[in-house]
Amino acid sequence: MKQTLRVIELFRSIQGESTWAGMPCAFIRLAGCNLSCSYCDTRYALEEPGREMSLDEAFGSIEALTTRLVCITGGEPLLQAATPALAGRLLASGHTVLVETNGTLDISTLPSGTVRVMDVKCPGSGECGKMMMSNLEVLGAQDEVKFVLCDRRDFDWAAGFVVDHHLLSRCHVLFSPAVGRPQSRPSVAQEDSVTPRRLAEWILESGLDLRLQLPLHKMLWPEKSRGA
Repeated sequence: MKQTLRVIELFRSIQGESTWAGMPCAFIRLAGCNLSCSYCDTRYALEEPGREMSLDEAFGSIEALTTRLVCITGGEPLLQAATPALAGRLLASGHTVLVETNGTLDISTLPSGTVRVMDVKCPGSGECGKMMMSNLEVLGAQDEVKFVLCDRRDFDWAAGFVVDHHLLSRCHVLFSPAVGRPQSRPSVAQEDSVTPRRLAEWILESGLDLRLQLPLHKMLWPEKSRGA
């Protein structure tokens, strides 16, 4: 059976997140998601059907962007059965491949060598507790776990999760402030709402080797809602 993908957009930009931030990167954003986070800034990937592309067509389009680093994102890319095959083909052709996933589906389906960038959803996302916990056992040293934080409650929850599951000995751990929504619940005191500076201070106070992640692409192109 011919493998196909539903693609929302293909573009070349600067990687704005992960430990690869700042690098030129080719992005393929796939359609569909099984979550609806409160701060989602790519809701169009959930709402639009995307364009159907064969695996060959998608691979060729990425190759044409002439960038060694490739990010397969969404939506939730693991909802599409051909995603592992695309990652494998890109790896075989010499690309470094990042796959951004919400952790609700089995990440072990991705081929060896893929950099898995997995979100763990905090309470403020509205989707906390939906990840596949067995994915934590699959993570390796090159993989990354990201926590998007809406307020101090999220920070404390995430820091506890990191310690309880020994994530710092498994993989890279990134803490990022939420964007795309008011950055605290109405009942949260102003001093507990998240800002980049406050998040930096909380990380320093925690004594944990967490990486502060700011969305570089949004800082560079705040006017762009797509293709950045």
